[in-house]
Amino acid sequence: MNIFEAVLLGAVEGITEFLPVSSTGHLTILEKLLGYQIDATDITAFTAIIQSGAVFATVIFLRKDIIRIVPAWFRGLFNAEARQSPDYRFGWAVILGSIPIGIIGLLFQDTIETTLRSLWFVAGALIVWSAVMAFADHAATQIRHEDDVTWKDTLIIGVVQCLALIPGVSRSGATMSAGLLRDLDRVTVTKLSFFLSIPALLGATVLQVEQESGNISNGVGWANTLTATLVSFIVGYAAVAWLLKFIARHSYSIFIAYRLVLGATLMVLLATNVIEPK
Repeated sequence: MNIFEAVLLGAVEGITEFLPVSSTGHLTILEKLLGYQIDATDITAFTAIIQSGAVFATVIFLRKDIIRIVPAWFRGLFNAEARQSPDYRFGWAVILGSIPIGIIGLLFQDTIETTLRSLWFVAGALIVWSAVMAFADHAATQIRHEDDVTWKDTLIIGVVQCLALIPGVSRSGATMSAGLLRDLDRVTVTKLSFFLSIPALLGATVLQVEQESGNISNGVGWANTLTATLVSFIVGYAAVAWLLKFIARHSYSIFIAYRLVLGATLMVLLATNVIEPK
């Protein structure tokens, strides 16, 4: 990998991490087009680690909310009156919603990093989950808002988030769809998706750094990995700010159409042997 490819991959990660189009799916496709073995240990680790750049962008973007919610959660642990705060309940909701993907990710890590990296899975997931997103977008009443979020909501959303371990589904697409089907409004489910991304993606980063540090050093290299992470941070911040403004006024239809076109195009390329699935 050269520095230009690292910058390109970081930019793609930053743009797609929070859009409901699957960042891992896009990175897997692009890595294949650049000639990499997409299920190689250093490539799968690189793909997971550079997502942390976008996560840190989220932390900075949501810093006011985090500064409000975290102290409220700690106060609620020791004070019964403080437990009535919506911020205390929201803190627990994010924690509970983050547990399922951690468990499933550890149990099926090998399958996720090998079998599911096939571009056939990416293409199929892009198309199939588009139907789910379309249904959720159409059926949503959006009568509930941020103060109405409960632990039950985020636990359900957290379970659905596990499907995002399949490249092409999209973590944000999964969480947003589940949130809409819980009758939460689009801005609330988008912000909730951002919050749930923090423990999920940081946990994946720590795991990959601990397990694959040597393979990265001998493969894509830490200089390229850190460069891509920095680029994903910069681009990711802009993407987060844009998405919240866009979602406040629009449906997910543009993302659904894009997913369908990309998935269909990828299937044609695979079926005609223009590109190999791995």
